[in-house]
Amino acid sequence: VSDDAFERMAAMIIAELATGAPVDGVYLDLHGAMVTASYDDGEGELLRRVRAVVGDGVPIVASLDLHANITRAMVEHSAALIAFRTYPHVDMDVTGARAADHLLALIAGRAGRAKAWRQAPFLIPLTWGCTLVEPARSLYARIPELERDGACVSFAAGFPAADIADCGPSVVAYARTQTEADALADQLMAAVVAQESAFAGRVYDADEAVRVALARSDGAGRPVVLADTQDNPGAGGNADTVWLLDALVRQGAQRAVVGVLHDVDAAAACHAAGEGAMVDLALGARCAQPGHRPLRGRFRVERLGDGEFTGTGPMFLGARMRLGPMALVEIAGVRAVLASKKAQAADQSMFRHVGIEPAEQRIIALKSSVHFRADFQPIAAEILVVATPGPMPIDPGQLPFRRLRPGVRRSPRPG
Repeated sequence: VSDDAFERMAAMIIAELATGAPVDGVYLDLHGAMVTASYDDGEGELLRRVRAVVGDGVPIVASLDLHANITRAMVEHSAALIAFRTYPHVDMDVTGARAADHLLALIAGRAGRAKAWRQAPFLIPLTWGCTLVEPARSLYARIPELERDGACVSFAAGFPAADIADCGPSVVAYARTQTEADALADQLMAAVVAQESAFAGRVYDADEAVRVALARSDGAGRPVVLADTQDNPGAGGNADTVWLLDALVRQGAQRAVVGVLHDVDAAAACHAAGEGAMVDLALGARCAQPGHRPLRGRFRVERLGDGEFTGTGPMFLGARMRLGPMALVEIAGVRAVLASKKAQAADQSMFRHVGIEPAEQRIIALKSSVHFRADFQPIAAEILVVATPGPMPIDPGQLPFRRLRPGVRRSPRPG
């Protein structure tokens, strides 16, 4: 986040608080992994400024993304930090309600102010923090069992793409006594550490993934989904690598579709040619990924769209999508959905907008790591995680950390 953006937003919040003072409590809807040009811990600095305005006695509660990198400053300057419990994130509203309820309980004296914070000694790859699969599913299911007598517990899996000292998973617990808060935090963190080796899974390269998908989709009646995780635009990818598209074409896949590919020039060429036209394209590879080349060939323009539609899945239900000019193109029986703006392929509406019904496909390759599961897992015969060359490594151990605190394993230790 640029200094200008951070300072403008922080100033607006502080000005509103100063105008409204005194206040009984403060609720902030934050992410928890903000890094600014000047502050490694953006949320910690914002909370510090809010605390300076409202004073030590006013409870400050913040809701956080599941991928928050919780820091000492964030814990110190807040009364409670309450994180999502789902990834894909489909509990944003529920988390906000829990945070508001806890703030009201603090104001009324019905919740304790003792706090405990624990950090895990390893980083969790984004893909394996999904709460629809193990071990995250069972770990998050335990949290409500720990919350009794007004206690509040959160587990944040961390955002491994942030090069800061406090990057990584953490637990925060709040209770009436320090002994209880410590016990709750220790209990949940022990469960997390015990599952370290389980935060990993099978990863395929492009050719292997397509071979397996072709075999397992044969007669399955439902699509095999390929998660192109290292080119996920939700985690720094450009959504323009074509390794999987190339592998599907070379292996003769049919009823296979790749999406959503970000290629402004290709989408424009398709709109200029019109539906039904044949166009010569150099598709993808706009981001100069080392060793990556576009897929060159003659494509049929099957469908065009303006990129204006409404999300229908659990994450984007009712959200207005604006992806710019879109196109569905076909080459050798394989289709690709093109868009002029980057978007993580996490909603089936992105395919239906250009005439593709996802459930009727044999293979679907998605530019996403986990969020796609909310809408696509229910229709999938199987999901394969694919690590084609891309900007966001699935293994945090491949990232060039400089600020990460000593003693933290950059990848989960194998069992």
